[in-house]
Amino acid sequence: MILGIDFGGTKVALATADAAGAPLRRARLDTRAADGAKEVVRRALDAARRLVAGTPGTLTAVGVATFGVVREGRVRLAPNVPGWEDLALPDLVSDGLGAPVCVDNDVNAATAAEARWGRLAGVGTGVYVNLGTGLGAGLVVGGRVVPGAHGAAGEIGYLLRRPGEPGCAAGRAPLEEYASGSGLAARASAVLGEAVTAAGLFARRDDPRVAALLDDTAGTLGMAVANLATVLDPERVVLGGGMAAEPSLLPAIRATVARAVPFPPPVETARFVDDAALIGALALAAEAGP
Repeated sequence: MILGIDFGGTKVALATADAAGAPLRRARLDTRAADGAKEVVRRALDAARRLVAGTPGTLTAVGVATFGVVREGRVRLAPNVPGWEDLALPDLVSDGLGAPVCVDNDVNAATAAEARWGRLAGVGTGVYVNLGTGLGAGLVVGGRVVPGAHGAAGEIGYLLRRPGEPGCAAGRAPLEEYASGSGLAARASAVLGEAVTAAGLFARRDDPRVAALLDDTAGTLGMAVANLATVLDPERVVLGGGMAAEPSLLPAIRATVARAVPFPPPVETARFVDDAALIGALALAAEAGP
């Protein structure tokens, strides 16, 4: 038996699975970020022990997906939960559950799921792009997810949109603030004069103001994906996250990639959309196990 844990900003999802990755049992609890990192981890480990105890088999490995960047056994760039930055998450989980642990950020975990069981399986060089509340990418080279020198490969939310604008050093994430689900919702709320979500906008394309925002966002995301494809020269690009389900987005990104990339790869939607990071955590566990 393997165990996957997905630490999210609002929920913690857990699942046990057999050696082939087929889920056996699941559990879910609210993150309650305001309680602080140690309390979040304590509650998650308690839930994990209960889940493992109720699943036949012996726990052989644990995979953990988390927000932030994981480097040298500690979490970086994770301000949403007090105390999460610099948290020794791998050691805490390993000590609490008594099994080998593999920890990575949520987008890399989702990339691992696609590389092991999804649209990037058998692909030597590929790209997974998460288009959701935030933006991120996972890079696959030699069939494996590339972490980068600091564990931050694929952090495309920090890409600059124009010369001279404030970037990471100023605490900004220019591309994410503009073209992610949260960024799109903020811009649309300002234009429409009412609070809206990205998901709610897609049903309002008949409003010219909304159509212009959606077309602009699709163009911006298409440019980012095309630039990634130009740099990495992948065999395939896979789009995941909630925004990837928007029907107009995939054709727009495909068109930009076809127009801009020297050797345009096919662009497809991910196999795993719901619970992608949790399935990814199970993929990490499968890699960490015996």
